[in-house]
Amino acid sequence: MAEDGVVTLYNNTAITDTKKNPVSIKVGLAQMLRGGAILEVSNTNQAKIAEEAGACCLAITEPNRHGISRMPDPALIKQIKRAVSIPIMSRSRVGHFVEAQILERVGVDYIDENEVLAIADEDNFINKHNFRCPFVCGCRNLGEALRRVREGAAMIRTQGDLSGTGNIVETVKNVRSVMGEIRILNNMDEDEVFAFSKKIAAPYDLVAQTKQMGRLPVVHFAAGGIVTPADAALMMQLGCDGVFVGSEVFDNCSDPYKLVHGIVEAVRHYNDPHVLVENSCGLEGEMAGLNVTEERMEQFGE
Repeated sequence: MAEDGVVTLYNNTAITDTKKNPVSIKVGLAQMLRGGAILEVSNTNQAKIAEEAGACCLAITEPNRHGISRMPDPALIKQIKRAVSIPIMSRSRVGHFVEAQILERVGVDYIDENEVLAIADEDNFINKHNFRCPFVCGCRNLGEALRRVREGAAMIRTQGDLSGTGNIVETVKNVRSVMGEIRILNNMDEDEVFAFSKKIAAPYDLVAQTKQMGRLPVVHFAAGGIVTPADAALMMQLGCDGVFVGSEVFDNCSDPYKLVHGIVEAVRHYNDPHVLVENSCGLEGEMAGLNVTEERMEQFGE
């Protein structure tokens, strides 16, 4: 990948400082999160619990509210930054580069250009080469992942059901889709890579790099429905580098510290059945609010 990109101008004004980090540095910053769990939090109490439980990063989200979802209040971000010492991530709407400018100025460590929020631009994603801050982007297949990497994403988040139901089936489906396409690519002749890159609508050089590495060229996390240590270990054994854990583990759990710590340990020791057993014991009572009941399904379907 190129070390530097051209500064794109909007209305003849560079959207960030021209002394931006090259892609390799941003990818390296994202690599620091490998083998960890990123916890979504919406207040300082949740942030402190997640930090004590071993989270590698906090993704700050707005408290549940009706209407259009936007980036979190910068005052909330500053408040949580003062309360914890681990990296901070925050969401911006797809294509809303001004929200990203604000988040970068506030001092977040990572920006998540997130489809869960209301989409600001239906046709264009943020040109992430124009920012110092590493970006995280979502995907559901290999072509989408590599298109986001070409735009400057330093981390890819394969996502499933992000509505907070605790249902992991979509996440498993999409992770298997990405990994399956990479395995198909690895078994191709060099001559077939051109046609494959055209089929998945991805840049040829990134497709070739993925084939050479046998994996995505950036850090690859999974998100959506991951609410137990077993869920987290499943994602890791399928080939992910880490997991996002939604705020439902705080909202619907009687002992969030125990559950979050169990998930963090499962990510770190995903191939050790003894650790997985130890961290899965005694969670049924704490997770009563995370069960997908008909009432909760109707609630999320409204």
